[in-house]
Amino acid sequence: MLKEKIIGIIGAGKMGSSLISGLLSRGLKPNNIIASDKSGMEAAKKKFGIEMENNPELAKKADIIILAVQPSDIYDCLQDIYPFVDNSKLIISIAAGIKVEVMRSVLKKGRFIRVMPNVAALVKEAVSAVYCGPRTTKEDEDMAVAILSLVGEVVVIRNEKYMDAVTGLSGSGPAYIFEVIESLADGGVKVGLKRADALKLAAQTVKGAAELVLKTKKHPAELKDMVASPGGTTIYGLAELERNGTRGAFIDAVVAATKRSEELGS
Repeated sequence: MLKEKIIGIIGAGKMGSSLISGLLSRGLKPNNIIASDKSGMEAAKKKFGIEMENNPELAKKADIIILAVQPSDIYDCLQDIYPFVDNSKLIISIAAGIKVEVMRSVLKKGRFIRVMPNVAALVKEAVSAVYCGPRTTKEDEDMAVAILSLVGEVVVIRNEKYMDAVTGLSGSGPAYIFEVIESLADGGVKVGLKRADALKLAAQTVKGAAELVLKTKKHPAELKDMVASPGGTTIYGLAELERNGTRGAFIDAVVAATKRSEELGS
């Protein structure tokens, strides 16, 4: 399905490059991919061996146009491609907070899908949410899911209003977890561990805990109780987290990031 399409990726930064790498690793030929980037055009061409074009030329040639740009760049990008978009084009946007209707109001034509991946796409461990606009087809959804599956897991969202919540949770979430890993490692150093050992222990602990949730499908509270024996070390640590309001801080972080995504879209 994808091998029959020309895929254009506007923005060859971290996310765009991850998608290019994923497409190439799954057998797509370099001549099926076109990319553009406002900086680093030659570097991307040398790295991937694909055609690099400006935005208008990319829009002319591509069947699927992926907008892997920052929200602040989306309007200039849409203006660049506007003359070359018709209803045969599938537009997939990664720009946080930018609604399908906003893109449609600028481009007038085309079919639109809004997605929110996260930075773990760099190691093909992302989780991405996909929302398909009103005029998209099942084939469009399947293609978007296939592309995002190259860099991790995919969840299909049926109501666009929840995409801002996805942005606040899984889009921004890796940064929250990096803070957790750093803090755990700092705690290990404080009680005498070497920095490198503490960091490895902390990172693998977070990874292992996540795998337990995903693979056992048990509620996190149930898994927590498996570790926290009466009067043991873990319950003392958990009590300190509760005393410092850690749970509330994470909830507030997701809510704040969600509100910011809504603001970007407005």
